[in-house]
Amino acid sequence: MAEVGAPSTVPPAQVPFLADLGVTLDGETLVLDLLPRHTNRRGDAHGGLIATLLDAALTRAARRALPAVQALATVEMKTGYLRPGRGQLRADGDCVHASGSLAFCEARLTDGAGQEVARASATLRQIRPAQT
Repeated sequence: MAEVGAPSTVPPAQVPFLADLGVTLDGETLVLDLLPRHTNRRGDAHGGLIATLLDAALTRAARRALPAVQALATVEMKTGYLRPGRGQLRADGDCVHASGSLAFCEARLTDGAGQEVARASATLRQIRPAQT
């Protein structure tokens, strides 16, 4: 695992999409209380919502490992859906390896019963400001 730096400095409230969803923090874990607007027609967490929470957890993990990096982009992400998401959803991630401008991270999403709902791995890349 890459060495963990300071907590990620970007709270969900400062990411408009996460704020709109109602995502909060419990330490470094992203938390969302599932509402009807977050669900598919069966009443389970929508797959896109699950992917969003995992992507946000992956990004937070990369930011902890690369604290000097100002902006990151997910280059690729693999997601495995294990069971329907219900109740309170919790996402957390770890950086497996970081070097230069790349980070390789993993994240897990659990439900209100503590069961794993989905898992993801991703490569994230630093975005450098455009030269003017």
